[in-house]
Parts: sequence; C-alpha cells; structure tokens
Amino acid sequence: MSAAVAEDAVIRVGVIGLDTSHAPAFAKELNNPEAKEDVAGCRVVAAYPKGSTDIETSLSRVPEYTKEFEKLGVEIVGSIDELLTKVDCVLLETNDGRPHLEQAIPVLKAKKRVFIDKPVAGSLADAVAIYRVSKATGTPVWSSSSLRYASGAQAIRGGAVGKVLGADAYSPAPTEKTHPDLFWYGIHGVETLFTVMGPDCESVIRVSSPGLDVVTGRWSEGRIGTFRGIREGKADYGGTAFGDKDIKQIGPFGGYRPLVVEIVKFFKTGEVPVTPEETLAIYAFMEGAEESKHEGGKEIKLADLMQRAEQNATKRLKELKFE
Repeated sequence: MSAAVAEDAVIRVGVIGLDTSHAPAFAKELNNPEAKEDVAGCRVVAAYPKGSTDIETSLSRVPEYTKEFEKLGVEIVGSIDELLTKVDCVLLETNDGRPHLEQAIPVLKAKKRVFIDKPVAGSLADAVAIYRVSKATGTPVWSSSSLRYASGAQAIRGGAVGKVLGADAYSPAPTEKTHPDLFWYGIHGVETLFTVMGPDCESVIRVSSPGLDVVTGRWSEGRIGTFRGIREGKADYGGTAFGDKDIKQIGPFGGYRPLVVEIVKFFKTGEVPVTPEETLAIYAFMEGAEESKHEGGKEIKLADLMQRAEQNATKRLKELKFE
C-alpha cells in the first residue's frame, strides 16, 4: 500500500475538551507512529480546547494540554463547528459532564461517531437525552470508564467465576460540587461493578460519611452488589466477584490502552461495545445513590428514577430546540 493511500485510509479524529489528562493520553496512543495494529488507522488531527465551564481544577489544565496537542501536530480550532469540518469521528473529552449534551448534539447531527468520556453527562436526564439524539440521528455513541477493560473484570464478565451471584467493587471517589457525587470519580468503581454484575440493577441504598461511601444495589434474582467509594486512606481500584463456580479478584487497573483499542474498533465499525441500556443503568445507580443520601439512606427504585429522567430529557431537548 502506498503512503498516499495509507494516509487517505486514516480515520481523522477530533477532540473536544483539553481539560482532562485522558485527552493527551488518548492522543499519544492514537498518534504514535509505531502504534500496533489494534490502535492504528486513527489519528487525532484537530482539537477544540474549551470544555469545562467553571471548574477551576479542569480549566487550569487547558493551556498545558493544548501545548501537548500542538507538539503532536494537532490543529487547534476555535469551535466545534470548525472541528466537524476536519474530522470523521470525535472524542468528547470535556471533564465537566454538564455541557456534554450541548456539545454532543452538533456532533451527532453531523453524523460523526463519538466516544464520550466519563461522566457521559452531568445528570441522568441529560444522559437519556444524548442517547435519544443518537437514535434520532442514526449516529452511534458510547461511553465507558477505562476500568471496564481491566483484564480481571473482562475475564469475570466472560464467565471466569460462572454465573456472578454478587460482587464488591471499590475505587477512589473524590467529589465535585457541580455533579452528583459518584459521577465525578466514583464512576470508575461503579462501572467495574456493572461490568461483572450486568445492567439489571433494581434499587440502591447509600451509606455515606465524609471519607467513604458504600452503595448497595439489589440486582435481579436477588443478587447483591456493593460499591465502596474511598476518600480517606489508601485508595485503589479493584473488587471481588462471587460466582457459582469460583471467587475471583476483579482488578487491577490496566491503563488506558485497552479502552483506546475499543474506541478504535468503534470508530472503524460503528458497533458500540457498551449498550445505551447498560450505561443508563450505571448512571441511574449513581443518581439513585445521590437521592438515597439526601433521603437519609432510603432505598431508591431505579425504575422510578428512569421514568423521571425520561420526562426531564424531553424538557431538556425542547430547551435546546432539538428536533
């Protein structure tokens, strides 16, 4: 294959939001001239740096990460609309989940496949709205924490312990006042939990203290899963899965590369590796945990939350004049 043909075959990737370490980490994987075949064929060519709106810890990163992108030969553009004229697919990396819906709509309307980094949105209703826009435009979208692709989690999902009867997962869980508590960082451990337990969680109860959260979920067939969110003491990623044939550890974290491999497959095929239903179940679990905290540890039914989120998603899309 000639160099010219090879260059023409490359999928041009755009990045929205240079305010998270994930953005340069992913770009370096994709733009590595010695990239292995499983991540080759996609190249970041343009980036729109503006992402988070008022979170200083995120905003302060933009200048540094912009320079890193420029060193990679990535063009920095002034708007999402300009970005969309230069790329085939998009990594929506904005650290702040609240603007994700507004940022995703023009991408999906332009029929550019998009991966949305965690959190998929700043609320369950906005997450529902994003997947509605995806369906309406016929443009696939997905989201995931890199912890989903830890080798232990994938082995258990593939049957390493037989049928999973229960699981405990843990991760760091620092919070950000603009988001439901677990959306900001606890998502990593929650996604680990759902990776091995599946999406059919029915209710949640949360016990919270300044340094720790424990959220217990009741899944179908009476299965129980727990998430431990750590804010004090030693923090790490992992867990234990209990099956009808074995008990195994879920971790450890294996870095970003396994997630990038899945993103590249998605950009090439348009096939989402995580269904909208599973992602929405994860965010219902986390929003249910938020409500349980405010209700003094009350059990929250996720079906009720989803019904409310569907109604609020309709309102949000009307506000944004999406048709």
